[in-house]
Amino acid sequence: MKVLLADDDRVLTHLLSSRLRAKGAEIIVAHDAMQAFMSAMRSPPDVIVLDLQMPGGTGLAALNRLKQSAKTSQIPVVVLTGSVDLESAASFKALGATEFLRKPVDPEELYRVLCTLLAPQERAG
Repeated sequence: MKVLLADDDRVLTHLLSSRLRAKGAEIIVAHDAMQAFMSAMRSPPDVIVLDLQMPGGTGLAALNRLKQSAKTSQIPVVVLTGSVDLESAASFKALGATEFLRKPVDPEELYRVLCTLLAPQERAG
């Protein structure tokens, strides 16, 4: 599983990437929204984990750009956010997010979500 992990919190990206790598995932880290978009365009991952609050443009803008590109539109996106209300959750889904998780993120929960999202792709591919 190739994961693009986009979050400006370097402590969090280090924690999540080391836990996911220990489970066999290949991790690409981006620390701002533009870097995340460019990384996904250069080498499309299997799944994207995207924080909403980052420098270089908002995570929502990055999500919108990712979903508009033919190269990345089918990649599942897990949105990370510090606060989620039902209205926000609906807007994430409307923009194309597959799932959302509230921070602080439990690495085990994130791994389970990623496996669940990618399982249909592995059966189909």
